[in-house]
Amino acid sequence: MADSTPSSTKPYLIRAIHEWCSDNGLTPYLAVSVNEQVQVPKEHVRNGEIVLNVSSLATDQLSMANDFIRFQARFSGRVHEIMVPIENVVAIYAKETGNGMAFEVSKPLAEAEPHLQAVEELSDNSEPSSSAPEGPTRPPAGGRPKLTRVK
Repeated sequence: MADSTPSSTKPYLIRAIHEWCSDNGLTPYLAVSVNEQVQVPKEHVRNGEIVLNVSSLATDQLSMANDFIRFQARFSGRVHEIMVPIENVVAIYAKETGNGMAFEVSKPLAEAEPHLQAVEELSDNSEPSSSAPEGPTRPPAGGRPKLTRVK
């Protein structure tokens, strides 16, 4: 046996919560910590994070592998290729109930690039939000990521 270390449970849990949301008619959302490995439209990133609607209605060619989540989605009417490393997923949850699972990420959100700001939701017909949160929303340095529901 060459490698006795088991693989991470994180991609399996993400797929399970995604399937649970879909089976129950709920909208699965991914909260993602954005860095140079994450491929998303940077203009929709806020405070080093982006929230993505990963329902079957909002995505095309969704692939949830053990290393990356890939799909096509529309932002402001334009199709974009999205690629998220599994280690950058902060949480997956149901939009309607908030039920889901949060994960630790290797790079704390407080250390994210300073020019990136607040959370933008992605939907098949999304428009840029004009009601951005006021004031600083960075988590305290060194703390665990905290999932907050943005309406």
